Amino acid sequence: MSIITLEYIYYLLGIIVAFVAIRVIADKSHPARIGSFLFWGIFAFTFLFGKFIPSLAVGYLVLIMVIIAALGKVKAGKETEPPKEERMLNASRIKGKVFIPALLIPVFTVIGTLTLGKFHIGGAYLADPKNVTLISLGLSTVIACFAALYLTKAKASVPVHEGSRLMQAVGWAIILPQMLSALGGIFSSAGVGKVVSEIVGSVLPTQYSFVAVAAYCLGMTLFTIVMGNAFAAFAVITGGIGIPLIVQMHGGNPAIMGALGMFAGYCGTLMTPMAANFNIVPAMLLDLKDKNAVIKAQLPIALPLMIINMLLMYVLVYNF
Repeated sequence: MSIITLEYIYYLLGIIVAFVAIRVIADKSHPARIGSFLFWGIFAFTFLFGKFIPSLAVGYLVLIMVIIAALGKVKAGKETEPPKEERMLNASRIKGKVFIPALLIPVFTVIGTLTLGKFHIGGAYLADPKNVTLISLGLSTVIACFAALYLTKAKASVPVHEGSRLMQAVGWAIILPQMLSALGGIFSSAGVGKVVSEIVGSVLPTQYSFVAVAAYCLGMTLFTIVMGNAFAAFAVITGGIGIPLIVQMHGGNPAIMGALGMFAGYCGTLMTPMAANFNIVPAMLLDLKDKNAVIKAQLPIALPLMIINMLLMYVLVYNF
């Protein structure tokens, strides 16, 4: 038994998204008031009550969200920003300290991961050991929020307002990571990994250890480009190529393989418009004329990085 479980993080996320839905429906000038309210409202409902309703019902709710987004009914409202003079004044006052809240997130996530799952209160763990990293990440974000409020001397309403503005600006793309990760799990359960393994084994000389590494890294990169999410690719490619070829056939280290395999997937993330929340949304927020400008800027880094990652895996995975 655990005192802090992942459900509490989901409830917190649900409350945050619910605030967005409330602000949307209260905005009489919103360009897509009803559609946006339904989208954010359903999203909040899945976080708050998803545990208590059948999985099939959650699936139908997600489909409704997809239909609303596909019909173009999810739009950003006209959220006001502080005047430019005020923002420039705050920037000159805070300067580099603005990065402190952001840096607190990884620091406290690591500390929480290493400690929270080991503390006991009575006969219960302080945090669920199975999900201690995600719980630590959620708690670290809360700490960073309070640190930002203290640093900027902003009102408690500012995170609600700015969070709503940012989430509406991102729009429907905000659900892509969750949906693509779920899709990866579905592919894995459907046996896509086995099919991939059979195809790779019949086409490539996988009896050579380097070929197994190259197939795994390229598979992670290409599948991520198609899926838009390295987490979705990981379940399929690791189950179909990584474990049977690198680990079982050639005796590779699964921990090193998994870590560098995700890195190979992230290289694919840098090169695909499917990773809309990473590559398309920033172009929209910056009002760039070329919506693929972010991808074009990242390509010269992503390609050599993937090759270096492949070579690193070949050197490390079989020797440690």
